[in-house]
Amino acid sequence: MIGISELILVLFVFLAIPQFILFIIALVDILKSEFPGNDKLIWILVIIFLPLLGPILYFLIGRKNKIQPPPAAKISNS
Repeated sequence: MIGISELILVLFVFLAIPQFILFIIALVDILKSEFPGNDKLIWILVIIFLPLLGPILYFLIGRKNKIQPPPAAKISNS
């Protein structure tokens, strides 16, 4: 029979660790990207104050708002 401490450990492993990894990935992606206006600050605040829902919202909605870098110009050797 599983005791309460083992159940808490299993829940921690299956819920908290993946959520923390998702939080870190979202935070790094936000910090490395360019956003219009104050969107970068807003997304950082969203993932900090909504740690479970914030990263999920960012990956579903926020990544579409990034400023895309201009395409690199081709250099011809002619």
